[in-house]
Amino acid sequence: MRPLIDVIRVGITSIREGAIRRFNATGRPGETFEDGTFLQQYGLASRPKANSAEGLVIKKGNGVYLIATGDRAVTIELADGEVALHTDEGDNIHLKRDRIIEVNGGEKVIVNTKVAEINATTSAKIVSPVVELGDGALKKLVNEEIVTKINAATFGGYPIDSPIVLADVATSKTKAS
Repeated sequence: MRPLIDVIRVGITSIREGAIRRFNATGRPGETFEDGTFLQQYGLASRPKANSAEGLVIKKGNGVYLIATGDRAVTIELADGEVALHTDEGDNIHLKRDRIIEVNGGEKVIVNTKVAEINATTSAKIVSPVVELGDGALKKLVNEEIVTKINAATFGGYPIDSPIVLADVATSKTKAS
């Protein structure tokens, strides 16, 4: 007697987008699956590359459902309890031990929202050769101490004619502390 449900390891040959994602795959020798349903967890979506990923298929009667996928060529080393999302190009979000979240983007990381906020109780650090605020519309970030030192400086023994006013070179939102 055949089991009511077969669980089969497959090689994914194609994925098709639509209201219901569909897949084609090869299974055991001589076995192919066409137009199967690609099931995924709520809130998560992925599209494996054809001929590079493998999956787990559940077959019941005429229904074929892809329930898990993976690609051995693209892995992230994880410690117990860690979670990661990743692409085949190496971009990833890694939720690590000790409450560390690491985001790695190969070319660009974009955050789109109405309001963005970073709360750091100890420190915040940006390491970059160029930092641009407000798409260039905000005035440059200036520290009051620098303005005071420039205004106190003399050039050839003469003080500057027009002292710099902090409000003219920084705003309360861009002023360094």
